[in-house]
Amino acid sequence: MDARIPVGVLGATGAVGQTFVRLLDGHPLFKVAEVAASERSAGRTYREATHWLAGDLPADVADLSVLPCEPGALSSRVVFSALDSSVAGEVEAAFAQAGAVVLSNAKNHRMDADVPLVIPEVNAAHLGILDAQRANRGWTGAVVTNANCAATMAALALAPLHQAFGLRRVFVTTLQAVSGAGYPGVASLDILGNVIPFIGGDEEEKIETELPKLLGALADGAIRPGSFAVSAQVNRVPVEHGHTVCMSVELEQTATAPEAALALDRWRGDPVCAGLPSAPERPVMVTDEANRPQPRKDVDAGRGMSVVVGRVRPDPILHLRLVAMGHNTIRGAAGGSVLNAEVMSRLGLLDG
Repeated sequence: MDARIPVGVLGATGAVGQTFVRLLDGHPLFKVAEVAASERSAGRTYREATHWLAGDLPADVADLSVLPCEPGALSSRVVFSALDSSVAGEVEAAFAQAGAVVLSNAKNHRMDADVPLVIPEVNAAHLGILDAQRANRGWTGAVVTNANCAATMAALALAPLHQAFGLRRVFVTTLQAVSGAGYPGVASLDILGNVIPFIGGDEEEKIETELPKLLGALADGAIRPGSFAVSAQVNRVPVEHGHTVCMSVELEQTATAPEAALALDRWRGDPVCAGLPSAPERPVMVTDEANRPQPRKDVDAGRGMSVVVGRVRPDPILHLRLVAMGHNTIRGAAGGSVLNAEVMSRLGLLDG
């Protein structure tokens, strides 16, 4: 018998939904048992409904019938949501109300006070808020979110510094890959040979609000955001995969660039992640090469789950400057949610 946990994927035909399906193919803990999408896809096979974007379509999923995104249509108690934010809020809440554990890639619930916004190496303890979520909302399921893709890269690079020295102010400039816009995404004649200094959907605001929550602490049944300030500017650039984040940082406790680089290099994150299928051995990898990280060379580090940090150096106005880069659709989207589910399974939070 297959002892893996059957899971559903909401929004399975889109770019992030396909990444969920690809990452879960052959997964030792989870098996994709159901796929769901919009009404125009419902009733067709997944093969028929999906414009598959990368590699081979997993055979175990290809002939599944696409279901509507309704709790009554799916029997899986664990669902991964790749739904667009225009519909994700109500649909995810409906699944949680019906008893499902929803691992969401959408922005809708990230900043809700009783919803954990999780990067497990950084803040797995925030999953402790789920009891309060269920009590507040009167449901037996749960909603657990992963962070904005650029905020994820920044948070993994900042967490070791915050733990070692404390953060006071962070200035963030992103260079974000076109795959972050989904498919078909940005028109080729708009992005080729160009940089677009704007990304819709409150991208800058998401970075500015999510980072303090991610690096905050769970205390007295509530998540207390970090007290540091964040200023973000975002740019779309003609790169396929890999968000680059350039940061200047003011610390609570002054540290030299070598001290900061050592803290980053030694950091392994919360040991609850150790040995899990999607967890990289080194969630943060430090390079001392002057021209790294680069998406072309570094985006697949740790099977797309590691963030590569380089150019750690003094800042003439604040304390430090550094550059972080990671895979936006793996670590910053589907892979982040899968790792959240693996941690929850280890902690017994997916038990029926």
